[in-house]
Order: sequence, then C-alpha cells, then structure tokens
Amino acid sequence: MLPHLGPAVVCIPARNEAERLPRLLRALAAQDGYSLAAPLKVVIVSNNCTDGTVEAVRALEASGALGTLALRLIEATLAPAEAHVGTARRRALDAGADWLEREGAPDGVLLTTDADARIAPGWVAANLRALEKAEIVGGRLVIDDEGAADPMLAAFHARVERYWSGVRALEDALDPPPDDPAPRHGDHTGGSLALRASLYRAVGGLPALPRGEDNALVGAVRRAGGRLRHCPDVSVLVSARTAGRAEGGMATEMLRRARVVRGGEAYCLPTAAHWERIILRRAALRRAYREGAAPATLHALGLGAEDLAAIDPAACPNDIAFVERAHARLESRDDPAPECGLDEALAALDALVTALRRDRAA
Repeated sequence: MLPHLGPAVVCIPARNEAERLPRLLRALAAQDGYSLAAPLKVVIVSNNCTDGTVEAVRALEASGALGTLALRLIEATLAPAEAHVGTARRRALDAGADWLEREGAPDGVLLTTDADARIAPGWVAANLRALEKAEIVGGRLVIDDEGAADPMLAAFHARVERYWSGVRALEDALDPPPDDPAPRHGDHTGGSLALRASLYRAVGGLPALPRGEDNALVGAVRRAGGRLRHCPDVSVLVSARTAGRAEGGMATEMLRRARVVRGGEAYCLPTAAHWERIILRRAALRRAYREGAAPATLHALGLGAEDLAAIDPAACPNDIAFVERAHARLESRDDPAPECGLDEALAALDALVTALRRDRAA
C-alpha cells in the first residue's frame, strides 16, 4: 500500500533519449499503486532533442501502453548556454510543482530520475515510504551493464563501492547520523531524488547548473535543516555507457573507470585520514550546536565573526542546518583533499574502522 503523502509527480529531463526514454516510461506505467483510475503524474522536458525523442514518446502514448500515466511533455529549445541538464531538470521539477499546486496539493511529492534509468515497480512507493521520516530521499545508483558485463570492470566497480562503504562505516564509528542509520548507501543524485514540492519551493528550487545541480539541491535542503535519507529500499539502474548527455555526469566516471581497467590511468581517492578529519570536525560542530553554540567554542573550531554572521546559529532550526552551514564555510578554506591509490585507501579504511570498533568494544 502506498503511504498517504498525497499526489506525486515524476520529473524527467531528456536529451536525445529516443531509445531509452520509452523503456523508463513503461517502467513508470507499471509502478505499484497506480492505475487507469489513479494515474501517476509524469513531466518530461525534452531538451533540444534532435533524435526523435518527442516522436518516440508520442508514439508510445498513442499505443495505449502508458494508460496508467498522466503525461505532460514539454518541448524546450534552449540557448546553448542553457541547454544542459540543470536547466532541463529545473524546468521539469518546476512544472511538477506547478501541477501539484494547481491541483491543490502543494505538499505533494516531486521525484526525479534520468531518462536512461531503469527502475523497479516499487520505486515510487519506496520513495514515499522513506519520505515519512525524511525531507529528501536519495536512491542508490546501481550500474547497469545491460547484459554486456566486463568482469574486470565489474570487479573494479565493486572495489570502488567498497571504498565508499568504508567511508560510511567510518562515519558510523565516529559520528553516526541519527536520521540516516545503517544500512544506507551514499547516493543522492538526479538519478533518484524525492522531496515534497512545498520544500522544493521553500529552498528556491533546483539550481540551474550545468553540473552538480542535484547535489546543490540536496545541499540547500540540508542547510534548511532537512533530513536526508539514503534509503536502501530505493535504487535505480543507471547506464554504464561512456558517451553521456550530461557534462561531467555518470558517463564521464564510467569512461574514467574503463581507462583505469585498461591500465591507462591511475584511480586515486581521498585518504582515510582525510575522511576521519572531516567526520570528526562535523561531529565537533554538531556537539557545539547541541551544547549551546558558545562563541568561544565555535571560534576554537575555526569559525570567526564573519562566519557566524553568515551561518546565523540562532536561526538554524536544528543541528543539521548548523553543521551544513558551518562545514561549508570551513570546507571552502580547506586545502585539496590528499589522495592515494584505491588499494591503499581501502586498506587504510579497513584498518581504521577495525581499530575503532576494537577500541569501542574494549
């Protein structure tokens, strides 16, 4: 059964996705809890498409295959400087929020994914359930090899995932997030995000950036005090293709990993010591806020008068908002994170987490 959170709209930016977008729409038409009588709302913004994307969507709609969807297709011809995923995703989300407001449901849910994603029948329902205890939900990204798996590349993907799992284990050992408990993943990208339309409006909407627009929206929600949930029940399959549509997107990372596996490039990531320092700093900021945010304590953590004026601790609704605002100020002055090879980083993370768990058990 779907949680009673009101109507939902799935908002999709699309750029030359005539092949993959119909697949996503069929999956949306098969979502649990929706029917001909109670269709799922979907907004697509066609961003300067030249490959027949619009025609493919119209043909699928005419075939009757999308009867459980209430579909709105917006054809956008954007100027070169604006023809990127940030503008298209913002337009889609804005249109979704407008739709909900016109129907008298400003607290309805906005979901966004990518036109080339593959989703399970329970994707929408899982997001709605997760939103019962969070303000924004990120879905796990699972690399989709579409039946053409490269064993060496798959093994490398698994090692990278082990690294990020190790970072989360370190966080759990030093400063476990109460609103995002283990088990959790670490993804909160445009491949799968969900939040209420009223909150989307309150934080100013999604920044129309050429890259990183999704993380910028999550950051705005966090700075407003919103709980971010990396729900293990929410996931999407994302394309492993190396020629993507978004600058600096998933395809760029897939191309990088392919070069690494072929032996042509090193793959370095921040060291375990870097993450330990960041997590401990965030824990200290959280503790300082909860203990009253005394100016002397905050100054000792590196926050000066100008920082405190910008953060405005008294206006922070909770420790989430304070930590996000404060950490952003401190992070802007940090040196670049020291990096090392993946194997070295994995070994150091494992050793550090093991030592912390042993000390805690002693």
